[in-house]
Amino acid sequence: MKILKFGGSSAATPERIKSIITIAKPYLHEEVAFVFSAFGGVTDQLIRISQLALEGNGIYKTMLDELEKRHLDAVRALTPVSTQSSILAQVKVQINELEDVLHGVFLVKERTARTLDYIMSFGERLSAFIISEAFKAGGIQAEFLDARLVIRTDNQFGYAKVDFETTHKLIRDHFKNHQAIQIITGFIATSESGETTTLGRSGSDYTAAIFAGSLRASSLKIWTDVDGMMTADPRLVKKAFTVPRMSYEEAMELSHFGAKVIFPSTMQPAMAHHIPILIKNTFNPTAAGTLISADSVNGKMVKGISSMNNISLLNVQGSGLLGVVGVSMRLFTTLARENVNVILISQASSEHSICLAIESSDIHKAKTAVEKEFVHEIHDELIDEINVVNGLSIIAVVGESMKQHPGASGRMFNALGKNGVNIVAIAQGSSERNISTVIQQSDVAKALNVLHDAFFLSDKKTVSIFLIGTGLIGGTLIKQIHEQLQKLSEQNKLEVKLVGLANSKKMLFDENGFALNEAISQMNSQGELMNLDDYISKMIRLNLPSSVFVDCTSSETVSGKYEKILSANISIVTPNKKANSGNYDTYILLKEVARKRGIRFLYETNVGAGLPVINTLNDLLLSGDKVIRIEAVLSGTLNFIFSSFTQEKKFSEVVSEAQAKGYTEPDPRDDLSGTDVARKILILAREAGARLELNDIVVENLVPEDCRQISLNEFSSQLKLHDSYFEKRLTEANHKNEKLRYQAVLENGKAVVRLGSVKNDHPFFSLSGSDNIILLTTERYQERPMVIRGPGAGAEVTAAGVFADIIRIGNYSN
Repeated sequence: MKILKFGGSSAATPERIKSIITIAKPYLHEEVAFVFSAFGGVTDQLIRISQLALEGNGIYKTMLDELEKRHLDAVRALTPVSTQSSILAQVKVQINELEDVLHGVFLVKERTARTLDYIMSFGERLSAFIISEAFKAGGIQAEFLDARLVIRTDNQFGYAKVDFETTHKLIRDHFKNHQAIQIITGFIATSESGETTTLGRSGSDYTAAIFAGSLRASSLKIWTDVDGMMTADPRLVKKAFTVPRMSYEEAMELSHFGAKVIFPSTMQPAMAHHIPILIKNTFNPTAAGTLISADSVNGKMVKGISSMNNISLLNVQGSGLLGVVGVSMRLFTTLARENVNVILISQASSEHSICLAIESSDIHKAKTAVEKEFVHEIHDELIDEINVVNGLSIIAVVGESMKQHPGASGRMFNALGKNGVNIVAIAQGSSERNISTVIQQSDVAKALNVLHDAFFLSDKKTVSIFLIGTGLIGGTLIKQIHEQLQKLSEQNKLEVKLVGLANSKKMLFDENGFALNEAISQMNSQGELMNLDDYISKMIRLNLPSSVFVDCTSSETVSGKYEKILSANISIVTPNKKANSGNYDTYILLKEVARKRGIRFLYETNVGAGLPVINTLNDLLLSGDKVIRIEAVLSGTLNFIFSSFTQEKKFSEVVSEAQAKGYTEPDPRDDLSGTDVARKILILAREAGARLELNDIVVENLVPEDCRQISLNEFSSQLKLHDSYFEKRLTEANHKNEKLRYQAVLENGKAVVRLGSVKNDHPFFSLSGSDNIILLTTERYQERPMVIRGPGAGAEVTAAGVFADIIRIGNYSN
């Protein structure tokens, strides 16, 4: 014997019912029975209609007419005209009976649990009857079975308890005397006194399991609208996939904490008789589905991650709990008396506190009851005021094999911690099958995704990028990521998603990730007006795992938001120097926030573009080395100017050439002022441990005083008047066989930025083009300083440095 059950979504329309008959036909050569839910949405509709009748709202009659039409239309679509009249008549009889009950509710303004059960029963009674007639119309010898004839329960309306001894006998006797294929109503039963009852949430699945257990079926197949039990809720975790096999216990744990595919009550009768349960998809019948049985074998440490929302914590704590026998009994007895279900319990070994997770809808009556029970202890300050925390969720990681794999808890907490998900409470049974944590409900989607990556895709890491600035560097970064996507995925097991994009005018988000080759054009055409606060708020609200804010602007306004972003557990990568060269206390604060939050604040490209300057310096310091002196040429623009400046070329001509080639800022005075170089040496000084502000640095401004306040057009001609001064500096250097270099020097806690000359044995002497060079003299590198040299400017190398920092975060965050 096999029992097949089809849910409401599977039987929502006549077309779907026809597909059910197609699915059913291969089973007809063996013993089989079918259990059906009400047509999709009908149970909710019946509850709504009865509520309207209870409120005295005549609209219930219109809704009842619609319900009648839906079922009569199904009869006409599924059965031949020759047999329709009698079938339609029987459906109308049931609808009339329902109408009479609803009219009574309307008149007396009363709807007891008993009445509601009776009203809801019409959904299954109508659907199973119509489907049995559809089976007959398809040439199948089928018979309608109202489960109320064979399932006996108590009088607990809404969630009746089954009398299995009586029920088993009635079911077996019925099947002995009926050879036709039984089309059975789900969800409904009859009490000992003959009144209609219902079996509670997922009652039709439970009905199928009851029949399977009574008949000792070889299998129970639950046909629904998903491919099986998933590793996580696919609406929240896009990478979720079907679990091929799991044990009864694993399935029960997952269903208890929110997995809606199957419910614990369904498994109990099947589990008692070791009947395997197969979850199948009516809309994808060829999919393998999920097999739930006594065996769990498939090699995975974790089978699934589920969540339960709208949870509140009730905290009972105080010195009066220590070593006092019976406190827990009083607490749980009190809650049971109020019909409050305790979902999770966490108690410290000190016995100082007990923490209970309860559905938020019950928290008020739970708190009131507990306060009443312990009123004297609270008055005597043996127990503190009862504390309630709302807005929480439970995340459960489930797997039989966790007890055989040390480190499961560590992996879970590490993944949550690195992504800024705070754990409010923890519970784990001695079976080690389930680790449950209570977290903020706002963090559920992020938590599910990071845990799913950690346990199911541990070799695959995901980074979600929010980029501001789509100019040269930002645009080049997008291009580089696009070019490397496949390699990153295949070789580095890293998935980089661009989910937020903005420039000074527009902003746009795509939680699933932009197509990188179209991202900027899509933002320009579809984006909304840029508002920095709105952009940051949306980024924080999305709360995606391994989020990285990438600032490719030079805006002080943007860098002023870094503390807020880091405080929201979002890492930052930036070539923008403003934050790290601004106020010293802010520089320290940002690093401290990142450290406390367990996230990254990376800015390698603040100095030397893509050159490994800051990382190298930090590695030296972390290993115990000490900086003695830093000498550097940190402006590619100024190095080009002074490498090209000869007796044959006037200084103003070289500046114009650099401007024409795009080496300078739009206004060359921004480079010639030396401020940018000062910011860079300041950052290096701070990284080396010096407490300096920007105004502590002595800077030689190469812009003559009479050129500083004039327009850009006037500047070019005015600069020519100072060619002789720069020619003199060049001649002095040449006479000493030296070359001019605009240098930054840090020594003894002081920093100087100036134009000087270097001898032919100095590493700066051979520097050419727009290269940067940094000499690190440390205790370990005194005789021969460490030299870092290479391109110090340009979109390609700067974007590459930013990209490298993003990859570092990807490797760190997972």
